[in-house]
Amino acid sequence: MTLSTHVTFTLPGAADVMSFSTSNIAPPLAGQVQIKVHAAGVNGPDIKQRMGAYPAPEGASPILGLEVSGEICAIGEGVVQWQLGDKVCALVPGGGYSEYVNTFAAHCLPIPQGLNFNQAAALPETLFTVWGNLFIRAGLKAGETVLIHGGSGGIGTTAIQLAHALGADVIVTSGSDEKCQYCLAQGARVAINYNQQDFVEPVLAATQGKGVNVVLDMAGGDFINQNLKALAMDGRMVSVAMQRGAQAQVDVFRIMAKRITWTGSTLRPQSVAAKAEIAQALLSTVWPLIAMQKISLPLDSVYPFEEVVAAHVRMESGQHKGKIVLSLD
Repeated sequence: MTLSTHVTFTLPGAADVMSFSTSNIAPPLAGQVQIKVHAAGVNGPDIKQRMGAYPAPEGASPILGLEVSGEICAIGEGVVQWQLGDKVCALVPGGGYSEYVNTFAAHCLPIPQGLNFNQAAALPETLFTVWGNLFIRAGLKAGETVLIHGGSGGIGTTAIQLAHALGADVIVTSGSDEKCQYCLAQGARVAINYNQQDFVEPVLAATQGKGVNVVLDMAGGDFINQNLKALAMDGRMVSVAMQRGAQAQVDVFRIMAKRITWTGSTLRPQSVAAKAEIAQALLSTVWPLIAMQKISLPLDSVYPFEEVVAAHVRMESGQHKGKIVLSLD
């Protein structure tokens, strides 16, 4: 057993319900490794879990945190691809806001050359999410046009850079002119302030009336029907969040008439094998892009571990551009 300090909360609520506790963490199981955490990413699901809206799946740690960077300090039975002391970033099933965490060896990736622990901690959750949804589920290809909502956040920034680097034409929406300028700097061709205008007409204008091939939707709610209007024939829409609401009135005939495919997913409940498949795709396709500096995911801010409440307040403010990270160093 290893003694580990971690973030905890007794009842769901605002950011200030979080405090710190110390408990023992068990050795890693077969196929797992234990990581001494140097940094942990802050993500939307962490906020929802803290508020009681996104409970940990059965068997997962109830401690917040879905991505970390650090050093492997213990290795479970059957793990051959990692050694003690290896520096990795990793997707974790929970428990990232902790000094030590166990995760599956197949969900770890080497820290890309030139990146520090804080930068590496911002990679796994967003890259796994974007790759799994935008490239596996939606099948985005080079030469196609994609509409990305919420382009200035962690998922949005990652999606813009990755889609652009792999040859797609990127259109985004964001909530302010400043954020739109940020999105253009990340590789978007067109950025639309959805608080100033409906996005459908600008999207159609930017695509010569054809519409986009793919929509990566983090909005839900009233944006769903607008997405259907903005999609091209045989378009694909993938939902990954519901920031504007979980319910939508959908024009079913438009889906039929345009032959639209609408899918979505959440990452955390997916199987160990499915996540391992995404990890291998990232290693072969995305890690070389990072090494060539064709992708450089910016950090909005880095908070000391003890300032986790402030980090969550920043996340909930919606003012962040890029990822928010907790540093344990």
